[in-house]
Amino acid sequence: MGIVVQKFGGTSVGDVARIHKVADRIAETARQGHQCVIVVSAMGKSTDELVHLANEISSHPEPREMDMLLATGEQVSIALLTMALKERGLKARSMTGWQAGIQTDHVHGKARVTKVRTEAVLECLNQGEVVVVAGFQGISPENEITTLGRGGSDTTAVVLAAALGADCCEIYTDVTGVFTADPRVVPAARKMDEITYEEMLELAHLGAGVLHPRSVETALHHQVRLMVRSSFVDEPGTWVKGEKTMENELNVRGIAHDLDVARIKVLGLPNRENMLSQLFGLIGGANINVDIIVQSEHDQKEIDVAFSVQESEKDATIELLESAKDSLGYAQLISESGLAKVSAVGMGMMTKPGVAAKMFATLSEAGIRVKMVSTSEIKISCVVNREVALEAVRRLHTAFGLDQTEAKEPVLQGVAKES
Repeated sequence: MGIVVQKFGGTSVGDVARIHKVADRIAETARQGHQCVIVVSAMGKSTDELVHLANEISSHPEPREMDMLLATGEQVSIALLTMALKERGLKARSMTGWQAGIQTDHVHGKARVTKVRTEAVLECLNQGEVVVVAGFQGISPENEITTLGRGGSDTTAVVLAAALGADCCEIYTDVTGVFTADPRVVPAARKMDEITYEEMLELAHLGAGVLHPRSVETALHHQVRLMVRSSFVDEPGTWVKGEKTMENELNVRGIAHDLDVARIKVLGLPNRENMLSQLFGLIGGANINVDIIVQSEHDQKEIDVAFSVQESEKDATIELLESAKDSLGYAQLISESGLAKVSAVGMGMMTKPGVAAKMFATLSEAGIRVKMVSTSEIKISCVVNREVALEAVRRLHTAFGLDQTEAKEPVLQGVAKES
């Protein structure tokens, strides 16, 4: 038997009773002969509670101190789960992210893993111990505690699986697998038995909260087999892997949505060759992610550029652009909130035409106006008003033949996005 990495999110370890259930599941895996590395998130909504405490102290807490604070949530989880495993007669050891060798860059709050030193974890595994690792955290070259951003425990699990050469990485969450749409929005959504890395990566980037995008990127790069399954129901989940053997006849495999979208228009920019690189280099240098970009040239001297960002980063983006108005030389800055992004994803789009036409026709028939469009080989995204986004999801799910015949209530133990 080889190494198995299992990740349990915040709802999975939300209270003592759930920690005991997780310990039972891990004990069963260990007694089958597997070497187990467990990655755990903070309990329930404890990360949100820590953020709230910080905001009561300071309106603008320093990123370094926020990382120091937020990293404590996972340390509670790993200690309690390790105690529960020992109560079941297992040898177990808890480790913080840095004790487990998770090395990152120096960007507090959004750190990226640069290297995993596996010596300490392998030593414990060779001694027959279950290793329980705090997700979401690592250590910078300056020996500072860093966090990987919300959802970062998925990334911790996958980078450990890749570095250790694990047989698979199991992501335990509050749903039974990856669905064709959010089952809380579309009751007729179907659970998929399997999905390709590329499709899962697009869905994750486009708002499907079941896996963190960076974890899927890492899994794709290192060919780590992922299984998404429920912590609460013992049934097969969804495999995320390199090849797909089912549903090849479907152009679209899933519909995703993101309700945290804003649009920014920069009007009257000088029409010079380096303008776009200057504009988006400035934004990227502030670690702000830009999504859909639309450029229009209304004369030879000026261009207009519109782009979308997360609404949570809108104010920071506007402040940045206003401070650089003289160097950028634009005429006007306009922002729009209250938007959402609705996306159709599927490998079949590469070879089967007509998906875009069907998507636009479906939205048009529902009276839903499209404000921005972005495409790739396997996805089409439309920015719409937030109040009609969920209706757009349901309409598109039906239009692309994704509804199951009889809607089944999915197992949902919580709605908070796990870290």
